[in-house]
Amino acid sequence: MGRIVDLTLTLNKDMRGVIFDVAKTIVRNGSNARTLHLYSHAGTHMDAPRHFDNKGETIDAVDLEACVGPAWVVDIKNVQDKGLITIFHLGEFRKRIREGDRVLLRTGWSRLADDAGRYRDNLPRISLELAEWFAEKKIRLLGVEPPSVADVNNREELTTVHRTLLEAGIVVVEGLANLDQLESDQVQFIALPLKLHGGDGAPARAIAIEG
Repeated sequence: MGRIVDLTLTLNKDMRGVIFDVAKTIVRNGSNARTLHLYSHAGTHMDAPRHFDNKGETIDAVDLEACVGPAWVVDIKNVQDKGLITIFHLGEFRKRIREGDRVLLRTGWSRLADDAGRYRDNLPRISLELAEWFAEKKIRLLGVEPPSVADVNNREELTTVHRTLLEAGIVVVEGLANLDQLESDQVQFIALPLKLHGGDGAPARAIAIEG
């Protein structure tokens, strides 16, 4: 089948939006169980159009065919904290990306996942120009390492960039990890969200298969 690389952050109690409560213990109940309180965009997760549009498609209706298949792995180099990722950063992939493609942007940002403040507030983000370019190309899926494709502290940017991608039918996966472990520039990618009724987004398990 090839080499499997887990591209998912491990959800833990120190993450924003993650709380674990003890529901059962072996001593008391004969088995262990926890109650999970999860923000819908915690850790590695997928956005649904409902995230920015009350009438948008929900996460339980996401196109699963878009979530499984070959994906380009694009190195985004020399992007600083709070930097904008532009079409220029795609390099040769500007000519290789076609309609229906899946694109994963490797920035190395997941290495900062334990530095909550910098990871969330200083993230490199997708420029509106690049979001529009992806929309025009009609790609199927975009995956990024930061917890968002846009500045979470800039409401206008956050809304505009997300809506540009989501309204174009692009599946957005945020908070990917371990892209630095990938050796190929194209992999088989799988990211499946929790099937939450009416959800605006959901944590997802994402993997890549090489070879």
